Order: sequence, then structure tokens, then C-alpha cells
Amino acid sequence: MNEKSVLEMRNISKFFPGVKALQNVDFTLCEGEIHALMGENGAGKSTLIKVLTGVYEKDGGHIYLKGHDKEVSIRSPQDAQRLGVSTVYQEITLCPNLSVAENMYIGRGKGLGMSWKKMNSAADKILQSLDIPARATQQLSSCSIAIQQMVAIARAVDMDCKVLILDEPTSSLDEQEVEKLFGLMRDLKARGVGIIFVTHFLDQVYEVCDKITVLRDGQLVGEYEIKDLPRVKLVSKMLGKELDDMSDIKSESAAYEGSDASEVIFEAKDLQSNAGIKPFDFTIKKGEVNGFTGLLGSGRSECVRAIFGADKVVGGTVKVKGKKVKINKPIDAMKNGIAYLPEDRKVDGIVGDLSVRENIVLALQVMRGFFKPFTKAEAYKFADEYIKLLEIKTASADTPVKSLSGGNQQKVILARWLLMHPEYLILDEPTRGIDIGTKVEIQKLVLKLASEGISVTFISSETDEMLRTCSRLVVMRDRKVVGELSGEDLTQTKIMSTIAGGEG
Repeated sequence: MNEKSVLEMRNISKFFPGVKALQNVDFTLCEGEIHALMGENGAGKSTLIKVLTGVYEKDGGHIYLKGHDKEVSIRSPQDAQRLGVSTVYQEITLCPNLSVAENMYIGRGKGLGMSWKKMNSAADKILQSLDIPARATQQLSSCSIAIQQMVAIARAVDMDCKVLILDEPTSSLDEQEVEKLFGLMRDLKARGVGIIFVTHFLDQVYEVCDKITVLRDGQLVGEYEIKDLPRVKLVSKMLGKELDDMSDIKSESAAYEGSDASEVIFEAKDLQSNAGIKPFDFTIKKGEVNGFTGLLGSGRSECVRAIFGADKVVGGTVKVKGKKVKINKPIDAMKNGIAYLPEDRKVDGIVGDLSVRENIVLALQVMRGFFKPFTKAEAYKFADEYIKLLEIKTASADTPVKSLSGGNQQKVILARWLLMHPEYLILDEPTRGIDIGTKVEIQKLVLKLASEGISVTFISSETDEMLRTCSRLVVMRDRKVVGELSGEDLTQTKIMSTIAGGEG
């Protein structure tokens, strides 16, 4: 091993049925280094991390860690922890019914010999040192998703780790919380900890990282110093091709020009749910792409959940194509031609143990009724059509959907709703946690659907993505609508000033 290296992975290979997930991949992490692991969904990033943390057993290759004379064998996450390798995954893997302190010490020998008082005191100490607004004794479920994520990071940091793996840790954090995390990462770097940082936010990579390793299709593309790899080159290496200027996406797409283009497809007045949003008005026309924007927690998702009946509606009126309707639950929305791709695909979207085919036909089967099942031939026809249309990377239609990458799982949910031929499609964070190439595909698909007359409401945490796809934006702050922007007002500056309550 190089004397500066804390971790070296050599010729790592991993195979799944029909898929070469990793082929002879090398990865080196130095002490006191923040190293970005980049690649599209399905490139092999998560597989490499799972091999390193003992979730998967490698099919070939060697792993070396500083302080060990020969290669190490990591057969379980406990092995990894014992060797000083700690991980914080994108999907929070804590126990919501336990306290913050119990989550920080569960499954660790250190917790077994501690009294409750000592454990709570130790937990409070690290929470305070990381400036995390949570108490050791409070139940984790009472914390926001962002704070739960920070507790997961606190747990990892407190394990005296040599290698800290952060797998999409910022996807649920707002800007200030991201800055706190970056401060913590820099502090750990100064103490000599090696950090592997997996993210889809390019700005964050260039703000906090020293090096970048790029994977593509399970193979190593290369390792680069951050100063030697401009963003455009990074994107082209991830995709294996030059990326079109993403700002041109909208101009390439034709707007819907049917004679009914001015028809209001959906209209809500004083709509209110039990999720704490203030009553709001909302309309969308045929073939229009509009969106809700605002900071994390502003109420964007709650608004579309009220529209779809996913949260209990407690006030207001709704019209679909001019006719007053009641939408009390999702099936009511579906019967009125409304489809919804939820923010949390793990909880509300995919059914992990079902196949790609079964997930795709699920919504249509619900509409048809479970006593009238599709024939196998019909189900395969539908699935194969949308696997091809959306270029879903899967060994077959029978592959369990949980074994697909995040981006491909998202495409499966999108296929499910497109199969229903909705008139109004709601997409809540459809590109969160997926790679740049798939983001561009989904953005282009949204505009193509709109050009064919489907109305789309699009929500994204990335305002530049909203500006590329939407012709009108509803701006939210503190769970209420504070403005609406279109035309020349659709700029980053105007959005930010409206959120902040300024005049722009």
C-alpha cells in the first residue's frame, strides 16, 4: 500500500444474474481526503460501496486497509465497522421507534456496557459538537428527515472511523444543513479521516472534494484531481459521450398547439389538507408544464399530495375539466385521469419484492379491479413496451424491481403511470438521487408528454431543472403560496427573491 493510502481496492469484480455490476475496478482513498465517487445510476457506485462494507461478497479482487499487513476480509457490515469503515446510506437505516441515543449506539459493543444516563450523555455530547438540533432522549420519529440524516452521520462519525462513506447524504438536507455537513467533513478531513462522497449534485463535488473517481457500466473510467476535471468533462466521462447543452432542452421541444390548449384541466380553490398547508388556489391547462418551488419544508409536496388525495383534504373545491369533483383518496384522482409519482419512491412508489412487470401494470390493475387480472401476455406486452420506451436497464421484465438502480426504479414508476394514459401527471422529485443522463432523459420526456397534450406538474429541489422544464412556477414559503412566476420572471434570481420575500 502507498503510505498515504487509508484504503486500496484492487481489481474488484461483482456479478449478478445477467449483469456484470463491477469489472476489475480499482479505487484508492488517501488519509485526510474527500474523494467523490461518480457515475450514472447503474454505473456500480453502490455495488462498490456494498462490497467495501460487507453487504455484498466480492467475486474477485483485493481490499487493503491502513494498519493491516495483508488484505482484509470484509464479510459483513460488522466486519467493516470493526475495521474502521462507517457508512451513511441515502435511505436512512435507523429505527424511528427508538430514541436518538439508542439509534446512535444500537448494535455496538460500546453501548452494551453503558448505563442509560452515560449513553444519553455521550449522545448529547456528540449532537452538540456537531450542532445537531436533537436531544438524545427524544424519539427519532419526532425528528425531521433532515435531522434523522444528521443523526445517522453522527452515529458513523462517533465510531472512530478511518473511512467514512457518505452515500447521497445531502439529498434530504437544505442549504444550511449541507453547509453544516461540509464543515463537519472538512473537520474530519483535517483529522486524517478518508471520506468517500457519493452525490449527484455537481456543485457539491466541486465545493468540498479533492479527487473524483468515475465509474461507467461497472468499469473504472479514471481517477482525477478535482482541478484537472472541469464539470463538462466530468459529465462527458460519466455518460461516455458529450452532453448537449442542458439549457437548450426547452427550446428543442414543441409546445402543445391543440385547439384546446387554453382548456383548464384541473382547478383547485382554497384547497387544504391535514398536512398543515395554508389554503391554496391552483390551475393547470392542457399541455402545460408548471411546478411548485420553494425550500425544503416549504409545502411543495403537501400541495400535490392534496391534489391527488394522498393526504386527507379538509377544505376547498376541485374541478376537473370544468366539472366539480370530490377527490378524497388516490383512487378518486386516478378515475379523473390524474397520476402521481411520489417523492419517496422507496416508501410510496415501488413494491420491491414484485417484478418490473408487476410494478408497471400495478396502477392499471387497481383501476381495472383485482378480480379481472391481466393475462400474462397482456402484462408482458405492456411491460416490454415501456421498458423499451423509457430505456429501463433490467435483465428482464421478471427481474425484482428492488435489484434495479435508483434511476431505473424511478423509470418503472413513471412507466406505471404512463400506462394509464393520464391527462394530468404529477411528478414530485422525479430526478432526485439519479444520474445526470437520466435526469436529462426525464426532463425531455416531460416536455414531449406536454407537447402531446398531457398536463404536467413538476417538482424539483434544483431550480435550474425547474427553469428548464416549466413555463409557470408557484412559489412557496412556510407552507403557503407566496407568488407565481412566468415569462421573463422565470429566473433563478426572481425565484430566490420571492422565496425570501423580497422584490427581486
